[in-house]
Amino acid sequence: MAKMLVCYYSRSGHTRKMAEAVAAGAGKVSGVSVDLKPVEQVKADDLLGYDAIMIGSPTYYGSMAAPIKQLFDDSVAFHGQLDGKVGGAFASSANVGGGNETTILDILNALLIHGMVVQGSPKGDHYGAVAVGSVDQRASGECLKHGQVVATLARKLHG
Repeated sequence: MAKMLVCYYSRSGHTRKMAEAVAAGAGKVSGVSVDLKPVEQVKADDLLGYDAIMIGSPTYYGSMAAPIKQLFDDSVAFHGQLDGKVGGAFASSANVGGGNETTILDILNALLIHGMVVQGSPKGDHYGAVAVGSVDQRASGECLKHGQVVATLARKLHG
């Protein structure tokens, strides 16, 4: 059975709601177990125990929140050991031009540098699910879909 972590930081609760939807989508995929944890409960060496890792962050100045960046900084100690695992990212922002895509791309850069496998989407949110303000029906649907896609890929590669 493939193991998946959905890790997030959330101050307002919006990114937490997205993480819950991502985990719900992933949970629909048979052969995949899903852990949902705030970043404060995740240590860098915990990442080694998962086949898939999805990271969610609010957008702060066009990038990921400091606690998410700290997790990546700490993960340098395990450089190369996440190679071949599946990754994904999601983000929330206060407005349409608020930096969701730059935040997701920053997270994806870190995942790719670790050698992780990332799958984009030809429809909807291409790089990962985004929410603008409150998590509406559109954003929730994208989160569910993104969780399913990443979990399905993890099952194919590691299940």
